[in-house]
Amino acid sequence: METKHWKEWVEDLLHWRDFQRTAVVFGASLFLLLSLSTCSIVSVCAYISLALLSVTISFRIYKGILQAVQKSEDGHPFKMYLDQDIALPAETVHTYSDKALVHVNRCLKELRHLFLVEDLVDSLKFAVLMWICTYIGALFNGLTLIILGFIGAFTWPVVYDKYQKEIDHYYDLVKKHTKDICGKIQAKIPGAKPKAE
Repeated sequence: METKHWKEWVEDLLHWRDFQRTAVVFGASLFLLLSLSTCSIVSVCAYISLALLSVTISFRIYKGILQAVQKSEDGHPFKMYLDQDIALPAETVHTYSDKALVHVNRCLKELRHLFLVEDLVDSLKFAVLMWICTYIGALFNGLTLIILGFIGAFTWPVVYDKYQKEIDHYYDLVKKHTKDICGKIQAKIPGAKPKAE
């Protein structure tokens, strides 16, 4: 059986192509995020570890008693998992760290571009975005935004597939109006020239 690339797996998950798998991942992840919003990360990790240990210890004791009663030599119930190699391949780690480094460097260059006002219009747009973020930050904390983003990631693809034509129409209208407004603002700012497309 051919294994799926992780991007295809994530896409199948977000589009709910395998309902059972998506429901389990969505439910468990949402439960974890909601737990983090009420308890500290240390408490959540400790409770999850205790729950997992309770299950595995109980299963190990149950299998031990069953083997003693039936006088069988089945061995350790988790032997198959204990024998598996779980080490991360060095090549994979290097590949992903190189990709992450490219993104970090790109972000650093962009931040330098914005904060040192290489382009006045871009810096002003960034300032407006940060000003809007102050209001968002006053309404929501970071974890609430992560929870909302997580729920959106699992609902937006399905909604977009269903209403793609209408969403694209309104998106184009908003994009056109935003471009017109930015053009008017750029025309009034001395020394700001619209970017050539």
